Parts: sequence; structure tokens; C-alpha cells
Amino acid sequence: MPNTPPLQIIARIYSDFPTKFGIPRQSGLIDTLKAKIIFEPEYRNPDALRGLEGYSHLWLIWQFSQAIREKWSPTVRPPRLGGNLRMGVFATRSPFRPNPIGLSCVRLERIILKGEDGPVLYISGADLMSGSPIYDIKPYLPYTDSHPDAAGGFASQNQEISLQVHISKELLDRVAPEQREPLLAVLAHDPRPAYQSSPDRIYGMEYAEYEIRFSVEGELLTVLDVYIKK
Repeated sequence: MPNTPPLQIIARIYSDFPTKFGIPRQSGLIDTLKAKIIFEPEYRNPDALRGLEGYSHLWLIWQFSQAIREKWSPTVRPPRLGGNLRMGVFATRSPFRPNPIGLSCVRLERIILKGEDGPVLYISGADLMSGSPIYDIKPYLPYTDSHPDAAGGFASQNQEISLQVHISKELLDRVAPEQREPLLAVLAHDPRPAYQSSPDRIYGMEYAEYEIRFSVEGELLTVLDVYIKK
């Protein structure tokens, strides 16, 4: 068999999530989350994006760079099922896979072709940690990629419960105006691991340049503190 060429990192994403905690569990869940894609120097060719402006959504093929393990397991514990029930890895979107490859559908907001890092893609709805390597970008084709009647398996069960978020005006004012709505949406989608539900526990989440401290009791999430990371 011919040698298979190694995958090349063509770009990296830069978002408001420097760590895994708090990242939406699926792409498109929170459309207000903004990010940008900056190409590696050897792929900064505007010709490679010719015609891309005609599409509203993109597929990103990327690497779970923080989920690489030496050995793979045929079963994983999906958070949607409480982290207790094991399912086959190929029946889930777990990051712990034989090959740590992710697939996300995002909205293309705009393209900047010129500039120091150009071309740059500005997107929304991503579920990637900042700095994640991207292997490929493909246009989303609604006539073939959309299947409204498709079965969702166990992932259709236990749909995400939206939490009520309580945050004082003083704490919310510490967050830049353009980042407030996305932050509240992330918190409402319950960023905690599914197996953690103690009302006495205080959680910490990094978001952009902020550290967010919060607790959850029942369906109420209370923000306890917001401060800029040192």
C-alpha cells in the first residue's frame, strides 16, 4: 500500500475558551460565541478561499489536542448520560477516540483577506478550545448535509436543561459588553460535568480574560465572582 501522508495543520482557532471547561458540548448551540481562524503561514493564500464568501456555514475538521491518549477504549461515558453509563466510542462524540479528530459546523460571519495574519475567517457557534489545530475546512451544503428526520439515538434523550442564571449588575459590569450575552448563554447551558451536582461546590471557569466563579442549586446558577486573570 502507498504511504499515507501525515495530516497537516492548516490553521488554528482563537476563541474565548483557553481551557476545556465551559466549552459548549456541541457546535452551534450558542451562536453568539465568536471566534476567528488564523491560517498557518504556508497556507495564508487568499486564492484558497476563493468562492467561500458564498457559504453561510462551514465544517471544521480539527484535533482534540488536549485529549490525546496512548491507548484507546472501545467504550466511553457520555456526559449526556450522567457519566455513568458506557456506550461505544463510535456511537458518541467523545474526544477520547482512536484518532483525536473533531468535526464542527460553524457559521461564517466574515472573511478578512488582507492584514498581518490574513486571510482570517471570523466565525460563530464554535465548540473548540482556543489554539486547537484545524486540519481542514469544507463548506456546509444544506441540500445534502441537512437531514431533519434523522434519528438522534441516545443523544436525543435528556436534552440540555437551560439553567436560570443570577448575576448581580456589579459582576456583570466587569465583563466587556460584547462578551456578556455569550457568557450568560454558556452558563445557562450548564458548563458543569454531568456527574457533578453538589449545591455546595464552587466552580471556576475561564472565559476570555476572566475567571468566573459560580455555584448551582437545582436549576439556578449563581455567579459568585468575576475577576480578570493575572
